[in-house]
Amino acid sequence: MLSILIPVYNYDIFTLVETLYNQVSKCNIPFEIICLDDASQEFLIENQRINQFENTSYSILEKNIGRSAIRNLLAEKANYENLLLLDADVIPVHDNFISKYIAAIKEDKKLVFGGQIYKDDKPAKELLLRWIYGRKRESLNLSERSKNQSEFALLSNLLIKKETLIRFPLDQTLTKYGYEDLLFFTVLKSNGITISPIENPVIHLNFETSASFLSKTKMALENLAFLNANLKISGEQSKVIAAFELLKRLKLVSLFYFIFKKSEQKIERNLLSEKPSLFLFDIYKLGYYCFLKTK
Repeated sequence: MLSILIPVYNYDIFTLVETLYNQVSKCNIPFEIICLDDASQEFLIENQRINQFENTSYSILEKNIGRSAIRNLLAEKANYENLLLLDADVIPVHDNFISKYIAAIKEDKKLVFGGQIYKDDKPAKELLLRWIYGRKRESLNLSERSKNQSEFALLSNLLIKKETLIRFPLDQTLTKYGYEDLLFFTVLKSNGITISPIENPVIHLNFETSASFLSKTKMALENLAFLNANLKISGEQSKVIAAFELLKRLKLVSLFYFIFKKSEQKIERNLLSEKPSLFLFDIYKLGYYCFLKTK
């Protein structure tokens, strides 16, 4: 009935898998938990303990294939028609996490996003940017997520039919971090497949430093520029692209980029500080996108 699929890269997932196993074992359904490691260098011994659980497997790929390809491969390996996609760095909030998804399956919901939240406790200074961004932009309640389902859905906590993911696989030209979620949900929406948001969140464990998140944001924007150049994502789906196109229409791209370069280091200092500004983060993203589109 249910295949729980977890891509892994340099992360200890034992607690997550143990939690899921304990929940799903009580539901009296056919299930499997498949964990595929994308050629990690860390936590290999810790994660091998997962194989002690019944109907659960942890295996390591010989070479890294990327975030999109590994999810497609997990779908191909799945034996059941209902797939629950989870990121490695999350943990269910509630003890009825699995049973709520089973209820959604019985209601014949095809595509279900349960939501993602962050802990209330403020983390250390070096982790603040990702935490603040996540709480403001990703920790949305059911009402907020229902307004624009494709924009706010994430692959980190998604129930989907196997036939849907096989028919509309993630774009494997994206091998680096960023915007694979947005592209995937844009493709589904264009094919008439809508998301059913429910209140069934996971906690993002947020062990990412601000410096790492900033670096990954640049990587993501490179993906976005590539997708836009190949007519896969437009300003209708991305606020960054929409803002750039507005600057272009007003013939202000060069001026904006000039001002951005003058203030780039000062913005970076803010984003790595104890009080990172999401407004400056948005300016930073637009400035870097301008660089990518004009270089």
